[in-house]
Amino acid sequence: MQRIISLLPSAAEIICLVGGEPEMVARSHEDDFPSTIQHLPILTKSKTVFTTSADVDRQVTEALSQGNSLYDLDVDQLKILKPTIIVTQDLCNVCSIDLVSVQRVASKMNPRPEIVTLNPTSVAEVMESITTVGNAIGHAEEAAKVRAALEGRIQKCIDVTVQAKKDNSDYKPKRVMFFEWTDPIYPAGHWTPEMIVMAGGVHPVNSPGIPSVRVTVEAVAATEPEVLIICPCGLDMEATRKEYDQLMGKEWFRDLHDKATIVALVDGNQMFNRSGPRLVECTEWLVMLLHDRPDFEPVGFPWERVK
Repeated sequence: MQRIISLLPSAAEIICLVGGEPEMVARSHEDDFPSTIQHLPILTKSKTVFTTSADVDRQVTEALSQGNSLYDLDVDQLKILKPTIIVTQDLCNVCSIDLVSVQRVASKMNPRPEIVTLNPTSVAEVMESITTVGNAIGHAEEAAKVRAALEGRIQKCIDVTVQAKKDNSDYKPKRVMFFEWTDPIYPAGHWTPEMIVMAGGVHPVNSPGIPSVRVTVEAVAATEPEVLIICPCGLDMEATRKEYDQLMGKEWFRDLHDKATIVALVDGNQMFNRSGPRLVECTEWLVMLLHDRPDFEPVGFPWERVK
């Protein structure tokens, strides 16, 4: 029997979805979905403490500039658990523990666990991650079924946009500004702009497949967004509401807010910022928001419309 450790929230979701949950023996501190894995030992801890968006950005910048990891890894506990497979990532050193730290520990273990690294930058690559994990943990058949079902739901989202364009020769995609971080401003990157396009919108400040990079207020304003989505990476709804209140205290944001037709807050810990299967729910939610299709709203999706 496999002994699986997830050090990446999206990996934990995939492992459970393809039937590997009974074989999980530990998780990262961020692996909180599904709730049925929360009893497992936690092997990581963040070195940063959330105070304000600007202060977290400062903490992260200082740590990375000094070559320091943003996370602690419980090496002793990891060795005791004797995992056969560790699933992690090498895409973002800010989001989860870095691959080098994991490899360094694994290389000294006997037997040495297999390390599965997930680094998707697009929706298609997220879907491929499901296959990768399924194959690695011996659940290939279940993974194939899960992937097919999720890809079918994505296609339904795309079909809505295609039909909308057929029905209206003057169709213009809504201009969206997606805040992945609010101070400084980081717009959505990688898969999220792609999902916005799939759902019938456009994200002019950053294109599909491009990492999130810091942008200026002027760059955001120049896109004249009709839809504002505030979804800070790693922040739950309570923290996101506070970020929104902070933004409303700034003249440049109030100006954007006044001109926008839709303003929404989303739980950025659970949604959009994890490269896992629930990105499909996020795409469905975007269809609901951009096309006024309440039938596409996922049950229990954590969001609030403030305008």
